[in-house]
Amino acid sequence: MNRRNTVIPGLLCLMLLSVGVAKADEALYQVKDGYKVDANTLQGFRTWRQAACDRCHGANQEGMVGPSLIDSLKILTKQQFKTTLIEGRPDKGMPIWGENKAVMDNLDNLYAYLKGRSDGAITKAHVQPMDQ
Repeated sequence: MNRRNTVIPGLLCLMLLSVGVAKADEALYQVKDGYKVDANTLQGFRTWRQAACDRCHGANQEGMVGPSLIDSLKILTKQQFKTTLIEGRPDKGMPIWGENKAVMDNLDNLYAYLKGRSDGAITKAHVQPMDQ
């Protein structure tokens, strides 16, 4: 195998990896002043409110009957978060949300909102649009 046959595939792999890294580095949420957020994150907050998650996790996501999501989102991966919502944890009182279209359509937005709260970037539980 000549040098050209090994260098070009190697460069192609590096280019593809850099695209993947750029995708991974994209911000999940945008926040200004601790409570003004982008439209998707705002939709995540609205989904949180609509599903009444605060009944178990508290109005500030710090836990009540259910665990603190501020703490949980520091260790759960996005996939683990999604699996928990889709399958629930009936043995621990967590409902199965997999058949709830409003929640399923906004899983990424809900994750972004809660991750922003967990990261400390979103400092108030009640958020507003960035343009206000």
